[in-house]
Amino acid sequence: MTSPATRLLLADVDGTLVTSDKVLTDRTIDAVRRLGDADVLFAVTSGRPPRGMSMLVEPLALATPIAAFNGGVYAQPDMSVLAQKVVPGHVVGPMIALLTSFALDVWLYQGTDWYVRDPEGPHVDRETRTVGFAPTVSPDYADLADVVKIVGVSDDYERVVAAATAAHSKFGDHVAAARSQPYYLDVTHPDANKGCVARYLGERYGIPTRQIATIGDMPNDVLMFAHSGLSVAMGNASLEVVRAARRVTTANDDDGFANAVDRYILRTG
Repeated sequence: MTSPATRLLLADVDGTLVTSDKVLTDRTIDAVRRLGDADVLFAVTSGRPPRGMSMLVEPLALATPIAAFNGGVYAQPDMSVLAQKVVPGHVVGPMIALLTSFALDVWLYQGTDWYVRDPEGPHVDRETRTVGFAPTVSPDYADLADVVKIVGVSDDYERVVAAATAAHSKFGDHVAAARSQPYYLDVTHPDANKGCVARYLGERYGIPTRQIATIGDMPNDVLMFAHSGLSVAMGNASLEVVRAARRVTTANDDDGFANAVDRYILRTG
């Protein structure tokens, strides 16, 4: 029987909805189908661009707005844009300089386009496989208008954490800055964060916070935990994320999403 407190489930994608190999398991697909059968709305949010989530639309029969760039862009399942929030123009150049000072590679996103300085840089190949399209190379980032997301990238995780702290300290009133992976620092408009996504969907469908459930694995998911009645951390989440959630499920490679749906949403497990 469906919990009366759950009318919408908002899920992160990488590390949550898909496996480490970026695959939707049969159990995950079935769990989303059963949510629909129980009249529970299902929505996704991610730091990915809209096109990077298009492969989820058909198998999950997505009908709700897709919150890309952590809420920087809201797109319909057909990829038409409903709304977007860009990084304030006066912040873009200084933010790039700050991330560069921490020896992070810097990526930019404008609309549906992805730009990198170095196509051989860390995680470019990984991201290309994940989102399903290649970036445009722009060595000087001359056009800095309407940037939806800035990403700092490094395999030195301590540098990523330090850059996040510095970004908060210097630009905290003008941007949202949070790690979407240990090696990614996502910088977006201050209202482009997963907490705002939960509020946006709640307002759109007339669902109060207490009837929204959220599930994720990374620090940028904690903001949406705070805007939901039920929050679930994945078993692969860090201790700080686990501590911020009300419940914990198994890891994404152990059908953690489907297990959470069964145990905490539909209560069949």
